Amino acid sequence: MTARPRRLIRGTALVGTLALALTACSSTDDGGTGGEAVDTASVLETGGEITVWAWEPTLEDVVTDFEAAYPNVTVNLENVGTGNDQYTALQNAIAAGDGVPDVAQVEYYAVPQFAISESLADLSDLGASALDGTFTTGPWGSVRSGDGIYGLPMDSGPMALFYNEEVFTEVGVDVPTTWDEYLEAARAIHEADPKAYIANDTGDAGFTTSMIWQAGGQPYTVDGTDVTIDFAGDEGTSTFTEVWQQLVDEELLAPVSSWSDEWYQGLGDGSIATLTIGAWMPANLESGVPAGAGKWRVAEMPQWEAGQHATAENGGSSLAVPAASANAELAYAFVEYATAGDGVQTRVDGGAFPATTAELESDEFRGKEFEYFGGQQVNEVLADSAANVVEGWQYLPFQVYANSIFNDTVGQAYVSGTTLTDGLAAWQQQSVAYGNDQGFTVSE
Repeated sequence: MTARPRRLIRGTALVGTLALALTACSSTDDGGTGGEAVDTASVLETGGEITVWAWEPTLEDVVTDFEAAYPNVTVNLENVGTGNDQYTALQNAIAAGDGVPDVAQVEYYAVPQFAISESLADLSDLGASALDGTFTTGPWGSVRSGDGIYGLPMDSGPMALFYNEEVFTEVGVDVPTTWDEYLEAARAIHEADPKAYIANDTGDAGFTTSMIWQAGGQPYTVDGTDVTIDFAGDEGTSTFTEVWQQLVDEELLAPVSSWSDEWYQGLGDGSIATLTIGAWMPANLESGVPAGAGKWRVAEMPQWEAGQHATAENGGSSLAVPAASANAELAYAFVEYATAGDGVQTRVDGGAFPATTAELESDEFRGKEFEYFGGQQVNEVLADSAANVVEGWQYLPFQVYANSIFNDTVGQAYVSGTTLTDGLAAWQQQSVAYGNDQGFTVSE
């Protein structure tokens, strides 16, 4: 995943067609049929032209290498916007029946919404079932819905603790291994310098759900169009809010939005001392925070209980083939090349964090030393994190919409007297109402 501001929409273009699609599909359980794999060699020899919508920068080199290897294929790589901007454009093209790309980058949290509306091709029909075991558990589970496979993992975002070692040394605080220790470190850092904070947070849906995920929470249960949302009764949710509410109440989090100029400045000058974030972060620190060179390190994500080794995914994208693609077999051949073939190394060389077990287990990948991180073998920490992702997490089949109303609900806990628990209750209530309006059967 390429880090970027998570711009939010207010639930417009993605709404109507989702409701319409649900009248045509009562469940995703009929999924893939496990059809014959694509004869990739023949498809590539025949060639043709495909259009790819994606914003991830390493794909530019992947396309160059792909076209050099398969001169009969032309790939038109287009950036029509990141995240929700692209999803809106994609949904509009699908609804209009015109201008739909052959391949689209779709973040993991958004896959269920496009899958349930039958907007994505089931890649198991094209041979993706044979790739079982190729990818790590978290990303592979994120592209599956029912029996179908609706994308191939392009990268992954297992979480880890990125920290400014210089700050911890100056304050005399150990790097926290548990969230209780993290809370104590936050107090110490802010007491030593009232302008310094252990982290920033102004409310972020992806971060919040990832933290609940790591705590073993399962507030979302999805079975086709039957959905349950329960933050109030979810133990992982209460585990998270108990600690995080203290950080909010004691004003121990910098009131700075991620990806803002002030955020980059804080990461560089030490006033923001840690980031608990996905494994795609190193390249962003290297390019965006040059003042932090040599100061930053990476450690295992703090644990809710001492001795555990649990983590969660935060970010990451798949490459999917829209169901309306006129050239699905060639599109799949490109997707397989980019996510499981030679394109993987091209992307790793460009700074991407892979989702493929072969790369994550290789000595070359794990042993790479990062000058920016003081020569630390960062990938070893991140690869171990990928192997420790808690299983069983599910996203809503309308998570794109749910995330778009996060700041209006849970986000209020950061700017008013609302608690995180109350904010989550409001998020749940509005998500339930929306899901039922869209034709799902949503309970609490």
